[in-house]
Amino acid sequence: MLWSIGYTLIYYNFKRNICMLGNQSVASRPIESVLSTNKVIRSTYQLLSMTLLFSAVTAYLSIAMQASQGMGLVATIAGIVMLWFVLPKTANSASGIPVIFAITGLLGFGIGPMVAYYLAINPSIVMTALGGTGVIFLGLSGYALTTRKDFSFMGGFLMVGMLVIVGASLLNIFMGIPALSLAVSAGVIMIMSGFILYETSSLIHGGETNYIMATASLFLSILNIFTSLLHLLGALGGDD
Repeated sequence: MLWSIGYTLIYYNFKRNICMLGNQSVASRPIESVLSTNKVIRSTYQLLSMTLLFSAVTAYLSIAMQASQGMGLVATIAGIVMLWFVLPKTANSASGIPVIFAITGLLGFGIGPMVAYYLAINPSIVMTALGGTGVIFLGLSGYALTTRKDFSFMGGFLMVGMLVIVGASLLNIFMGIPALSLAVSAGVIMIMSGFILYETSSLIHGGETNYIMATASLFLSILNIFTSLLHLLGALGGDD
């Protein structure tokens, strides 16, 4: 559960400190042409695919090395520091590419001990979580791309939802209520699903023109869904 809380906090702070800055600049930018928008979308999904693959490789290395939770925590903290302080300064230049790979690689390595834990219990939990994450992301992102609906109205609601989730997560650290823990994980999946719609819509309608920042945001949505699915499936299977 602590892993899910940690990644939820990472995501909340990223959206609050970085993405809100991007939203403030939308009004001052001219409307992007269809060609330019399509290029941003294509670049985002290409980079996202590569970073997901790279993070999977680093997670595998973490498992193979039998990395401890302490090692995973150090890697995660390093990724957080780069996400909050380095990426915003490099996202508008070519140097942002190695930075986003470093961030996703570190977060992938950091998640290794948790994945190893569930693999030791029941490998089908990890496989199901991976499949479920893929279905959720591809389904929601595909829906937004196909319908081209504007989901910008969800922004305020999603941020409030994130605050509620973070508050409930921190509260449950001290209360330790299993039902609340499951509710938090389910809530994270719902909120992150909403962010996928919101972020994809932002790409389509020109609200986000930086494909590196868009990749980071979508990556964190996927990571949160995956960790929350692991927790839910493990708990429902009686293994968490």
